Amino acid sequence: MTDPFKEADATRKVLTVPEDAEGRMDVWLAATLAGDFSRSRIKALIEEGAAVVNGKVTTEPKRKIQPGDVVELALPAPRDPEPQGEDIPLDVLYEDDDLIVLVKPAGLVVHPGAGNWTGTLVNALIAHCGTSLSGIGGVRRPGIVHRLDKETSGVMVAAKNDAAHRHLSDQFADHGRSGPLERAYQAVVWGRPRQLKGTIDAPLGRGNDRTKRAVKREDADDAREAITHYTVVERYMETEAATSLASLVECRLETGRTHQIRVHMAHIGHPLIGDPEYGAAFRTKANLLPEKARAVVNGFHRQALHAFMLQFEHPTSGETMHFEAPPPADMEQLINALRGMDDADTP
Repeated sequence: MTDPFKEADATRKVLTVPEDAEGRMDVWLAATLAGDFSRSRIKALIEEGAAVVNGKVTTEPKRKIQPGDVVELALPAPRDPEPQGEDIPLDVLYEDDDLIVLVKPAGLVVHPGAGNWTGTLVNALIAHCGTSLSGIGGVRRPGIVHRLDKETSGVMVAAKNDAAHRHLSDQFADHGRSGPLERAYQAVVWGRPRQLKGTIDAPLGRGNDRTKRAVKREDADDAREAITHYTVVERYMETEAATSLASLVECRLETGRTHQIRVHMAHIGHPLIGDPEYGAAFRTKANLLPEKARAVVNGFHRQALHAFMLQFEHPTSGETMHFEAPPPADMEQLINALRGMDDADTP
């Protein structure tokens, strides 16, 4: 974690808690600094290590303040809210006056946000499309109608005018229930689901970590419907007991929640290979692989997930548009290494 107090554009705010103050630190700071930063922003800054209380760093927004406490907060300088175009190469599959379809590489963030104010897909789209992108998504998300996680690769579509944006957004909101919208992913998972084809119907909500998601009870306040259909496509090192060390799975989304496939596959006991958040407990399974495959798996440092297919209705012509993209080189190498295990000696 970087030190917020050493950021070149940060300013230091030193405050002393008055005698009549009480309650949570983030609430008090937000009220004291009213007009400068929202409570959610203050909370995020504290969690990033930007708060020092009585000389000690604290990352707990709920910390109770006491009269006389000296609170130091590193405040980042205001940033230009409007992203600028950047010369970032795009792998374009199709483009017309209404939309652009492209393959997002793993490692590319979709839109600017905390920690990623530049170098995003939006910056690349602005440079490529100029002022034609739809503004409905706001200045930070022009043209964006859906997203992929930073480390997930695959096919995406962006809108180049407001009418196209509304039409595409409606399709994604409907999840293809009344139209041709379809999204399909390739995932390489540990083990092999007991059923070679099935449906995971498990509501999702926020996990203990604010950046993660978790399966929730249906009556939980933040539970949102989440349905994933999966099919096992390939099995690697299958045994007579119908188990496998790993599998290639095709997932199709009936809903589109954050981290949905990653959480759902982990929920049924088959997290994605390389997933640092939902599959960390399975890292030692690599020791069961033959040497060559083990080296490839240990060198794969992202979730093995690729959005290989996207289908939707064109917002102007009404034509069904269908696009596919093969997995990128790193995931192809992973799949080939696992395919070769049946001919290799076990460790």
